[in-house]
Amino acid sequence: MSPSSEPLKWTAQLHVAPSNRRLVGDKITLPQSALESLLAAAPVVSVQNNTNRQLTSSFDPFNPYSFAAERRAREAFEDRQQQLPHPLTFRLVNPLNGRAVYAGIREFSAAEGTIGLSSGLQEALGLQNATRSTSTTREGTPDGDVVMTNGTDTSKGEVITIHAKQLEKGTYVKLRPLEAGYDPEDWKSLLERYLRDNYTTLTRGELLVVPGAHHERFRFLVDKFEPDEDGICIVDTDLEVDIEPLNEEQARETLKKTLAKKNRGHESPEGSSLGGPVTFGTEIQGRVLPGQYVDYELKEWDKTRDFEVTLEALDDDTRLNLLVTPFSAKQRSKPRDDEYVFGDLSVRPTKRMKLSYTSVDLEDAEVLNVAVHAWSNGKEDSQDSARPISYSLQVSAPAQTDDAGDETGALSPDDVMCKNCHQVVPKRTLPLHEAFCYRNNILCPKCSEVFLKKSDAWQNHWHCPHDEEHGNDAASHEKHDAIFHPQSPLQCPECDFQAYDVPILAHHRTTTCPGKEILCQFCHLVVPQQGPEDPSFTDPEVLMSGLTPHEMADGARTTECHLCNKIVRLRDMKTHLRLHDRERFSRPKSRLCSNRICGRVIKSEDEQRVQKEQLGLCNECFGPLYVTSYDPEGKMLRRRIERRLLQQLTGGCGKSWCRNAEFCRTAYKNVHGDDRVVSAKDGLAMIKPIMNDLANGTITSLIFCVDEASQSRRNLAGMIMGEGEYELEWCAKALEDEKGDLDRAREWLKNRAPKVGEVVS
Repeated sequence: MSPSSEPLKWTAQLHVAPSNRRLVGDKITLPQSALESLLAAAPVVSVQNNTNRQLTSSFDPFNPYSFAAERRAREAFEDRQQQLPHPLTFRLVNPLNGRAVYAGIREFSAAEGTIGLSSGLQEALGLQNATRSTSTTREGTPDGDVVMTNGTDTSKGEVITIHAKQLEKGTYVKLRPLEAGYDPEDWKSLLERYLRDNYTTLTRGELLVVPGAHHERFRFLVDKFEPDEDGICIVDTDLEVDIEPLNEEQARETLKKTLAKKNRGHESPEGSSLGGPVTFGTEIQGRVLPGQYVDYELKEWDKTRDFEVTLEALDDDTRLNLLVTPFSAKQRSKPRDDEYVFGDLSVRPTKRMKLSYTSVDLEDAEVLNVAVHAWSNGKEDSQDSARPISYSLQVSAPAQTDDAGDETGALSPDDVMCKNCHQVVPKRTLPLHEAFCYRNNILCPKCSEVFLKKSDAWQNHWHCPHDEEHGNDAASHEKHDAIFHPQSPLQCPECDFQAYDVPILAHHRTTTCPGKEILCQFCHLVVPQQGPEDPSFTDPEVLMSGLTPHEMADGARTTECHLCNKIVRLRDMKTHLRLHDRERFSRPKSRLCSNRICGRVIKSEDEQRVQKEQLGLCNECFGPLYVTSYDPEGKMLRRRIERRLLQQLTGGCGKSWCRNAEFCRTAYKNVHGDDRVVSAKDGLAMIKPIMNDLANGTITSLIFCVDEASQSRRNLAGMIMGEGEYELEWCAKALEDEKGDLDRAREWLKNRAPKVGEVVS
């Protein structure tokens, strides 16, 4: 198809639909009628199908008359039809303030007469703070876009004018950060993923907000383009991105913060600890301010045993939370109060979390991320908000529990238990103890804890009516209600899911949330596990595959198998390679030439003939011994072998590369440096054992001089066999197929040969 140079012309005015969380970046939704109007206004393009097929029955390329007839037939076969450009891009204008921005289409699913806009587009058009007015003019609107009310009100929402506008492919964009100190781990991966998934266009002067890997928000001003236009298309183009500070002051501040982050060597007495690595069995002391996190990493632990993570508040503060998340390909985020795999958010000052090594979440864990979080009610004027909470953290083996019986059950005859505080006291002091106890102590009937009647702990003692949790201060009660019994549902920041408490939200964000970050095994990028076009977790194919929706969609791409050159889908490559793995065991082992220094293997179709007629020698080694004479008993063949071996011993082969030092005069001199003279009498005595074996029908290892390549391959095969992984025959076969290349032969063995003692699974 060859697109027409005529641009797409289409304009409409639509009401802004209510906010839709699915729309992000520069994406919009339009009604179905807009698609029909766009198709009607689409430019006409020429489409010629099946151009390689001859349209005339008697076409002759050497006949000018039939050639002209074929050309006329092809011109008549051409079809002209309307075709929408790709991608579809639009220019949106707010008639109330003249603001304009470019956008890309998400889908044609909006209600009739409405347009769906992302929150970023609404902010760019000034819709969030715009005042509705029915008496607008053309002033302040560069393109003359006004709200055509026709005497009616605009209670349905703001009106947006939309124009179809095709943009040039961008090659360069300059971004200016609005704040100092931006320092992500990988700018390229972060921007490439976010722009590819959420943007079709970029508009000069717009605000670009990029979410970071650790819940940060990087805000940029889109400043400059190449080509120099008001907007560019960033689909199907190589876009160079340059990040420059707004001014010199911001550049100095960014450099200062970066150096401070790298060079900080001690923590402030008034602030939180720095975190860092934690060693198994070692106790760590630290501090954390309310509302902040201290992150630790456990890199080494015994993955065949259970272990325990213990967090203890040194001043019995109940606001600490213990959060643990394994870092793996399926979990990339650090543990936070609304995103964790294992967590203890109770109001107990000491938290012990036992983790089983058989847990599915720990199977592929590379590192164990542990976070200490201090809960905060968000009130900045609180005195406790500026005071750090001291704690001790330890990862160790589980403590041994004492299963012995309760010793308090066996009372001595002289002891008795107080009915008020359940304390064991002597009988003789019981009246005095009870007089004091009933006057000063009180027993909680629910948890059986004893308090002083006038103590603050008893005055603030509480029990949750919905569960078994209880505490002794107002802060713990407020924390428990905020986490487990919030007044309103908690909204997931990545999707439309709503949870009734924090643990449910955390479980959603670490399992089925579309925005959960994973390391895709196919594109090797950190991406959301479910894109807008990917199947959901309810898809049976996704459930059976063990892949995430993103991996399921990304794995549909094909590649070439490096073993058989077959085109295979990426997600099927593991299964395909297992078939090759089974072929390694079903493939018969090659037979090696019986010549002790020859590195050639005998082809399977020739093996029976070679074994019977050529004494196990390959064609190259047997060639000098071959004659056409009839020799059913092999007597003449044995005499020829005897003469050849005797000639090697007395005269040598004359080859400088020969290393057949045992049965070749030339090789002996090459190896030892001295010439060895062997008479015919001595030579016959040396080869007599070989000839006796041949006469008895036993095929022994003959030693004939061979060419340099074959000898070298035999030596290399022996060296690889000496490593103890593969048999000599497989090593020789690999070297022969790979022309003596040692590295490629090792790769051949890895993919095609079974190891010694290996069995098929």
